[in-house]
Amino acid sequence: MTLPLANLPRHVAIIMDGNGRWAKKRLLPRYAGHTAGTETVRKVVQFCTEIGIECLTLFAFSSENWRRPEREVGMLMDLFLNALQREANRLHKNNVQLRIIGERSAFPQKLQDKIQQVEELTASNTGLKLRVAANYGGRWDLVQAFQKLALQAQAGLLNPQNMTANSLAEHLALNDLPEPDLFIRTGGERRISNFLLWQLAYTELYFTEVLWPDFDRENFQLALQDFASRQRRFGRTGDQVEQNKTC
Repeated sequence: MTLPLANLPRHVAIIMDGNGRWAKKRLLPRYAGHTAGTETVRKVVQFCTEIGIECLTLFAFSSENWRRPEREVGMLMDLFLNALQREANRLHKNNVQLRIIGERSAFPQKLQDKIQQVEELTASNTGLKLRVAANYGGRWDLVQAFQKLALQAQAGLLNPQNMTANSLAEHLALNDLPEPDLFIRTGGERRISNFLLWQLAYTELYFTEVLWPDFDRENFQLALQDFASRQRRFGRTGDQVEQNKTC
């Protein structure tokens, strides 16, 4: 299946859900599911690069995930570090620009240093813009943006009466990317779970029962086909959208 370039979303955001259940079904420890999930990440990044999707944002670790068992959290930190060490050169070779969004100060220093190293390595790459949300939450994102605006107002650099939606958006974690066109959540849950609360305002939502380690090219293509079939109106009528297509 090949989609016309005009029908591809520019920016896809994904909640990668179902690693633990994938492992449980196979009588494996949860860590095995997370490890299998990293292989799916590699395949999805490669697929996005091949078909020309500009931006991909993956929800890897939420600000609420610290509530999980300490052992699991520690293993996830190790897995994150190992994935960065293993994939850095591959991403750079494939012209992928990687940035981590979220409050990284809570991570072990070794992981923080590796994040900075890989971001610097890939900073000038002009291909797929890959963002990984780690220790991220949509509410945190909004609060930190409000704090920056408040500091500007306090310093006399911003009149609160002149503040607009764009003023806030400029301080959000994905301020350098277009808002997501397509949101995908694997694993069967049908909620956005504090992910990109501001940025998903007009995003097309797609939910699938497929667990993340099983999410392959065919599953991704089904999501893209569904996206291509939708009419995106952004407040306009359907007739207006069709009329604009013919102009």
